[in-house]
Amino acid sequence: MSAFDEELRVQLDDARRELAAARAAGDDDGVQAYLGRVAGLLRLAAVHGVDVPHDPEEEGEG
Repeated sequence: MSAFDEELRVQLDDARRELAAARAAGDDDGVQAYLGRVAGLLRLAAVHGVDVPHDPEEEGEG
């Protein structure tokens, strides 16, 4: 795994954790922000051929 792949996966994991925290806190603005972050990272992964497991709902920006 390249350093790029690894960093992208770390950022995606972080964004997913923050998304879960925002959902748990009822922070609708935070949820929208982190959904956008996750979707953006998934697009970046796809452009660079990095295969990351994800749910289809993560592909949109909320």
